[in-house]
Amino acid sequence: MRRTKAQLIEELGKLRESEARAAVLDLEHVRVLRALRERVKELNCLYGISRVAQNRDLPLEEIIRQVGELVCASWQYPEISCARIRMDGLDITTRNYRQTPWGQKSPILIREEHLGEIEVRYLEARPKCDEGPFLREERHLLDAVAEKLARLAQAARTEAQMRVLSRELIKAQEKERLRIATELHDHLAQDLATLKMDLGGLMEPQAPTGHELKLCLAGLSERLSGAITDIRDLAYDLLPPGLEDLGLVRTLARYCAEFSTRCRIAVDFFADGMEGLRLDFEAQINIYRIVQEALTNVRKHARADQVTVRIILSHPNVILRIEDNGQGVDLEERQEEFRDAKRMGLWGMRERARLLGGTISLRSRPGRGMLIHIEIPVENRNHGL
Repeated sequence: MRRTKAQLIEELGKLRESEARAAVLDLEHVRVLRALRERVKELNCLYGISRVAQNRDLPLEEIIRQVGELVCASWQYPEISCARIRMDGLDITTRNYRQTPWGQKSPILIREEHLGEIEVRYLEARPKCDEGPFLREERHLLDAVAEKLARLAQAARTEAQMRVLSRELIKAQEKERLRIATELHDHLAQDLATLKMDLGGLMEPQAPTGHELKLCLAGLSERLSGAITDIRDLAYDLLPPGLEDLGLVRTLARYCAEFSTRCRIAVDFFADGMEGLRLDFEAQINIYRIVQEALTNVRKHARADQVTVRIILSHPNVILRIEDNGQGVDLEERQEEFRDAKRMGLWGMRERARLLGGTISLRSRPGRGMLIHIEIPVENRNHGL
């Protein structure tokens, strides 16, 4: 059939419209494929970082180096990408890294602490995109990688702290074992051996009799009482008797009274609001040890003759305050020393407070003594101590 010119023009228009639609679909197909490839690269990058981070045998420096390589492989033009990561004193770059005008950065933060930054650069110019030559998605990915690096740094810090704590725990255990062994060997064992020899001497033919024998037996009894007291003191240091039966407040009151008598340092103990509060054994023993360590610290270092110990319930916290009238220290001049807190028993007190979810603060000036203020959160208030 012959078609008119108008029909032919109409058919030509439809073909051109179909061709235009096909071209648009082809462009959309290319765009979607490119976007999918970019998303796959991003997922591979994040998955690769997670996989590398799980390798406990790799040092942090090697992990960071591999992260840099994964990032470069995930950018739009990986063949001309380079990366640099600065974090916690480390400065790691890919082999091809150099400063160029085409770069983007993201800070590495733990809370508000600035640990460093990660940057990605192109070695050659590329067409302008969302952020210079970089895609909007690459900005999101860079920020996500920076967040993962912050988590890695935090995990590394936590692990290092755990190693330090483990070493300190082992050292404390060995020190305590040495102290107990010394007490048993150098004091108790020798005293008991001497008592045995003296008792054996009473069975000899030339042993004293009458009044002299009574005096000798009285001396032996006094020395035996001293050995029994030493054994009780040693057991008391290992685990305070009556903590579960008497409760924390009465156990602390008794300990403060005995410390005052033994060390000739006046201790004023006061508790308020603790009635009706129920604490588990872990909380009680740690609070007890904090007071014990603080008073030991006073005896060894403070040159004080008076101490006040206050334990008060101020919901939702138990507030513990230990204050002495000793020589004090300049905390500003010695802030590094006290930040490490490995002198004067402060490290142990800080760790015990931290284990209970609490905080510890110090206030002191030369000649004005020291105040230790500890706040420990509590939950149950059902039964008395």
